[in-house]
Amino acid sequence: QVQLVESGGGLVQPGGSLRLSCVGSDSIFSDRTMAWYRQAPGKQRLRVATITSRGETMYSESVKGRFTISRDNAKITVDLQMNNLKPEDTAVYYCNVSPPYAPSWGQGTQVTVSS
Repeated sequence: QVQLVESGGGLVQPGGSLRLSCVGSDSIFSDRTMAWYRQAPGKQRLRVATITSRGETMYSESVKGRFTISRDNAKITVDLQMNNLKPEDTAVYYCNVSPPYAPSWGQGTQVTVSS
């Protein structure tokens, strides 16, 4: 069973920054496209950032220019640097492969943007 563990969430004021980290337990992820997803209360889980095994990145329009995804294949980690956070970024953030593999969903990490 491949496990992913997210960390780094918290409470931050609008305009602030957070860095999320995701650690994988299986080296198979080093060859896969990885992504960060988020789910706000009462809403669908949506993908916000993607990074291929070669480091190519894509972002949803809502976070483009503010979020940066990166990965370290040797450490099986995927990070998400979030700058200029907005209240609408409030959600539980998850990492997974893209497209997502259902058994690999972790607990996520809560990000709350509020003054």
